[in-house]
Amino acid sequence: MNSKLLDDFTKDVLETAKRNSTYRTLRTMETPESSHVKICVAGAHASSEQLLLASNSYLDLANIPELKQAMAQAVLDWGTGSGGARLTTGNKTPHNELENELAKFKGEEAAITFNTGYMANVGTISALCGKSDIIFSDALNHASIIDGIRLSRATCVVYKHNDMIDLERAIQESKAKAIGNEPSPNATKQKMLIVTDAVFSMDGDLANLPELLRIARTYNCLLMIDEAHATGVIGQTGRGLAEHYGCEHADVTVGTLSKAIACEGGFVAGKKQLIEFLKNKSRSFIFTTAMAPAMAAGALRNLQFLESHPERVLQLQENVKFFCEALQREGLNVPQSPSAIIPIIIGDEAAALNASARLLERGYVIPAIRYPTVAKGQARLRASLMATHTREELERATTAIVQVIRSTNYV
Repeated sequence: MNSKLLDDFTKDVLETAKRNSTYRTLRTMETPESSHVKICVAGAHASSEQLLLASNSYLDLANIPELKQAMAQAVLDWGTGSGGARLTTGNKTPHNELENELAKFKGEEAAITFNTGYMANVGTISALCGKSDIIFSDALNHASIIDGIRLSRATCVVYKHNDMIDLERAIQESKAKAIGNEPSPNATKQKMLIVTDAVFSMDGDLANLPELLRIARTYNCLLMIDEAHATGVIGQTGRGLAEHYGCEHADVTVGTLSKAIACEGGFVAGKKQLIEFLKNKSRSFIFTTAMAPAMAAGALRNLQFLESHPERVLQLQENVKFFCEALQREGLNVPQSPSAIIPIIIGDEAAALNASARLLERGYVIPAIRYPTVAKGQARLRASLMATHTREELERATTAIVQVIRSTNYV
């Protein structure tokens, strides 16, 4: 065993990350996920309570007593594990019930669940496309989309972020090139897939679904969107981009149960035939043990809670509007976010880390996002809100953010 080779390689990588202020460490929370948490802070004798402005649990469902009780009962009813893959012994009643509810919630014929949203993207893209196909991918798509494209071995064409003119140009050029290269009689018919995040996780902006639909129809492309940060957040009742824009759905809609739904797992919703196809062809569905049935039952109960409490979605949207306007009044260059994500650009990686650390000392959890998650020189504080944050809390957070930034002239 060549331990020195491994030690030297990993040491070099970690030391480089530390020099570049891109080294990652874990932060430990000692309380359940909610708007207020206790965190172990280095050098402190005891954990301190913080206002959490960093969670993807946008509707703050993870710590609701009745939902926790439902999950506990599900464990008692179904045990702690599934015992097998869905296609062998792992498929239990809660899986089917959850998928039926997801399809209904998304307004689709059917749905299929995966163990994570990452697995949903990887498994779906690599099942739909192969090496003879072309995938058009937004420049700011999530890593799970990028990895799915790599696994598919399809040709990847990256278009400028949210730039529909550039997307259309890229498709036209690819079609012209295909016409110029006469395929052999036995060649597989080429598919073209447009894939994009619905809400972009670092900037909080939305994909232009109506234009994407138009382009997909015009050029006979499939369209896939990932609504990880849109489900439970976008649209009057949290059903996503189609509800927000009042338009048709994409051919393939991916989502997650781990953010606004506050549980675990991912899903794909669409036509029944698409879902049957994924059951037969998606490797990340076929070759993995099913999520615990108790987890599926918990996700179902959380989803039903969301459906019966649309006021939580509206409260979240009102909080975002209030917070963005408060920051803007103080002179900060932040967008009026249409999602729950508000980026506060700092620029320098070390400066962003320092700002985040100073806010933590004052009782606010807002992480610094740095390269390679965002481009070099685009380091930022990434705030994400919950429906249960109060206006008083958001006002105090605004004051703290502005004071930290102004005291060091970051922006």
